[in-house]
Amino acid sequence: MNSNETIELLAPGGDVDSIKAAILAGANAIYCGLDRFNARNRAKNISFADLNGILGLAHRNNCKLFLVLNIIIVESEIPALTNLLNKLVNTSIDGVIIQDLGLFLILSTHFRHLQIHASTQLTTHNRGQIHFLHKLGARRVNLSRELSLTEIEQLSETAHQNDMLTEVFVHGSNCISFSGLCYMSSVNSGNSGNRGRCSQPCRDQYVTTSQGVQYPLNLKDNSAFCDLPELIRAGVDSLKIEGRIKKYHYVYTVVNAWRKQIERFYNKDKIRTDKNELYTVFNRDFSNTFLHSEISKDMFIDNPRDHSAIHLADKDGASGSTALQEAKETVYNLRTEMITTVEDGISELSIAKTPLRIHVSGENGTPLEFVVDTPETSFFIRSSIALRSTVKTPLCGEEIQKRLAPVNDTEFFIENMLFDNFAGNLFLPFKELTAMKNSLLCTLNGSRKMAPPVTLPTLKKQSSQKIRPILSVLIDSVEDVCLAENLSTAIYFQLPNILKNRLSELQDLFSNNESVTPWFPPIIIGEEYTAAVTFLDQSRPQCIVTNNSGIAWEAFKRDIPWIAGPSMNTVNSYTLLCLQGQFNCAGAFISNELKRTQIKKIQKPDNFKLYYSIYHPITLMTSRQCLFHQVSGCEKNMIDTSCIEKCVRSSSITNVKNKTFLIEKTKGNYHTINNAENFLNTDIITDLPDMFSSFFIDLRDIKTRTNISADKAETVKLFEQSVAGNVDAIARLQKTISPSTNTQYVKGI
Repeated sequence: MNSNETIELLAPGGDVDSIKAAILAGANAIYCGLDRFNARNRAKNISFADLNGILGLAHRNNCKLFLVLNIIIVESEIPALTNLLNKLVNTSIDGVIIQDLGLFLILSTHFRHLQIHASTQLTTHNRGQIHFLHKLGARRVNLSRELSLTEIEQLSETAHQNDMLTEVFVHGSNCISFSGLCYMSSVNSGNSGNRGRCSQPCRDQYVTTSQGVQYPLNLKDNSAFCDLPELIRAGVDSLKIEGRIKKYHYVYTVVNAWRKQIERFYNKDKIRTDKNELYTVFNRDFSNTFLHSEISKDMFIDNPRDHSAIHLADKDGASGSTALQEAKETVYNLRTEMITTVEDGISELSIAKTPLRIHVSGENGTPLEFVVDTPETSFFIRSSIALRSTVKTPLCGEEIQKRLAPVNDTEFFIENMLFDNFAGNLFLPFKELTAMKNSLLCTLNGSRKMAPPVTLPTLKKQSSQKIRPILSVLIDSVEDVCLAENLSTAIYFQLPNILKNRLSELQDLFSNNESVTPWFPPIIIGEEYTAAVTFLDQSRPQCIVTNNSGIAWEAFKRDIPWIAGPSMNTVNSYTLLCLQGQFNCAGAFISNELKRTQIKKIQKPDNFKLYYSIYHPITLMTSRQCLFHQVSGCEKNMIDTSCIEKCVRSSSITNVKNKTFLIEKTKGNYHTINNAENFLNTDIITDLPDMFSSFFIDLRDIKTRTNISADKAETVKLFEQSVAGNVDAIARLQKTISPSTNTQYVKGI
């Protein structure tokens, strides 16, 4: 951030009233979504018909507007998305927030005017990811919510070196999972978080745990209200408030409180340390401990509902049901008053388009002239050649109105068109009238020419060449390396999230087993990222699989062949083109969130391999928080470095709908929640022949309720035979591995 600039306050806009409320409260920028392609499907969102009017309102109030398109895009949606982008590129939108890597490629290639912002769904938490996103054309990145101030400062420095801005969520809901890596809703209800349909099963009620907790995954809301000076010193460019499903009075209250706090800081006044104003609207109590590297039990709250009345009663030192009821009435009255105040304010803000009055004049031998009056200014457009008399197909007012109709698709509309000084029986070539229209649109668009419609090139269809897929196996135990002996099987070895103290051991493993391929996890933060880069430099593997785009960047820089892992959420052909063309990627796993018909439409580039996991424990989420605090208890109140490195534990939780989830913590890894049943999908082997170069199985020692009646060597042989098309082997697998699920393959996204 430039030292002469103040930090941006970025507000949510779930509907028109919330957008107006944010403007009224003093937001510098607002992010909002249309009714498609955004990760808050439950928000009311806005229509494209309203977008230009909203843009006009925002810009008249010195407020930027960013459009959220932050979901993964399936192949069948590309035409509709392209149509939207063709309209969007000719608006004054200030940026688009995206997740899908294929959309990065489409925007940077065909819609370069649109400024790209990287969504929080991309889980950006290391410097390699900043470089990766910069190469994709991102101008701004929303950092992971789990980071500390020190980590944020380091990433902001890297971003600024690459002419990128950083934004950080400072208020609102906290996800227990790293964003973009949560499949809990997808697996259990078909409502993918990566598609904006998260049903929030993490906030469901569960059978009371041994710690007496009914909502063991429910975090307090995020609030960095008192950390403003530290965030500014860390180089953050934008403070982002969560809440696109919140109502307008919530948006106004939170934005207003933050605006005043920012003004106090820059006026060198003492900033407020109480959050009483923020407690008057919906909250689950507040926590800022991610910022301070104090990841503790205190971040949880055993109630997902509004905490406002409880806070007020506690603040007043009152207790009992009567006191709580009185507090509820007080909160209700405060909100009623606030709603009335905000309603009065937003009623004066209009999203109506700016009216134009156009005076048309011209006679034989003179140019055709449009004098255009707006409420603020006036200008004229003249033809470059003179009108001439004609008796055949003369230019009429109706024809001029028809040719200028595209003006009504901008932030303006033609309120009146006057022809008092326009003579009849005149001729002007059609192309000249078109040029005048384009000149008018350019002037209204801030002297920027309107972009012509883009048609994406037809993708080259896959060849019908026969592919004989191999089997690939993921392990996490040195003892299992022998599974590759005498088999045409590729072996991947899972690297831990925490590896800096195991570098020597891991380098020995791979130097002694050159056929084993390193498999990098999706989360690699801070010093562990530095250690991972050191590992690459010292071991120089022949190939890697990575679920982390920062490691992909480092492999690309070193000319190390790499494969995009399943956590990179690859769902369309353009992502494959992006990975290959921008980063020399050798192949990619197709997301297990897709169903058969969605996978079938994907076209792979030449010299590129596709991978698919047919068997694995389903990791529903990965968390930086300790998941045992609320479930089985932990002797430590706060996570320290030794917890992630050394702790090995497991437990389970069951919701009131009788659905069980398994919590696991392994040595050197973050906490995860796994599905009770493993994923098994052998149907795809025959459903989509000649598409995949490799089918993958995960034989790590992860305990679930799925049992395998054969040992690992026998299991590998059965899978090898199945991949080769042996129908009997496929049938035996279904009996050998039980219970299992392939719901994602059936439902898709």
